[in-house]
Amino acid sequence: MLGDGVDIVDLPPLGRRTEWPTIVLAIVIYGLWFGTTLFWRNLPWWALAGLGAWTIAWQMNLQHEVIHGHPTPNRFVNEALGIWPLSLWLPFSTYRSTHLRHHQDANLTDPFEDPESYYWTAAGWTSLGPIGRALAQAQSTLLGRMVLGPAWLMTRHVGREVGGAWRDNPGARAVLFWHFLQCASVLIWVTGVCGMPFWVYLAAFVYPGMSLAMLRSFAEHRASPEANERTAIVENATILGPLFLFNNLHVAHHMRGGLPWYRLPTFYRLNRAALIELNGGLVYDSYLEVARRYLLKPHDSPLHPAWSSPAA
Repeated sequence: MLGDGVDIVDLPPLGRRTEWPTIVLAIVIYGLWFGTTLFWRNLPWWALAGLGAWTIAWQMNLQHEVIHGHPTPNRFVNEALGIWPLSLWLPFSTYRSTHLRHHQDANLTDPFEDPESYYWTAAGWTSLGPIGRALAQAQSTLLGRMVLGPAWLMTRHVGREVGGAWRDNPGARAVLFWHFLQCASVLIWVTGVCGMPFWVYLAAFVYPGMSLAMLRSFAEHRASPEANERTAIVENATILGPLFLFNNLHVAHHMRGGLPWYRLPTFYRLNRAALIELNGGLVYDSYLEVARRYLLKPHDSPLHPAWSSPAA
């Protein structure tokens, strides 16, 4: 478990109460989304795409907070804040179940056990075929992840959801039914009330928003024999840190998943040396450093080192 053998300074507990900074954040995020979609005709394309991407990525990070039990003691209230699929492709219940599995830190990066792993087994890699392998290899670079990653992730996920419903997997049809209803409410506003063509919403909101979200997740984890050394830290994220709700300090989040986003910087500051010792020095100075190192160079091999041979 993260933290074993390292002295950690914990913050005073807040108790089970409403976290008002997150409530205010939710109001800001949804207000920005409503305003941007309503007045989209008055914005130049670059401003529309910038605001659209920011809003989608911000709301996905808000959903991440909700999954971890914020901002109130009441799960129904929390999910009422986070359940809306502004990105269209990901049912909230699926995001919740897969992300909580991801937080089993002993299994981080394992292609079988970690639903958020980008690594492959030898058999899985072979099954992709030459085109699939080329696309997966390209996503080992930051540019490839941000350009190709959203299409790859969304189409594969939608295929799994639809396939599960077709095969009548337990609960799959219910998940898809409720997701369709929630997406319909989003699209009634976007296309019906605001008059935005569906393709514009995809091009200016969904796709660039996912690209921006993938910047955060690109270097968060790396395969390593030691579980503690699989989670990275990105410091000096003055602009992107608030967008990612300080999950750039990812070791801190994995160690204390119950901390609200606005307390992570303080926790990290108090424990910086211990956390860097814990994760084996897997620290980036900024997202600019991540881009300089990996924009065109692979972050790692797509094959997981423990599953890279057919006999593994």
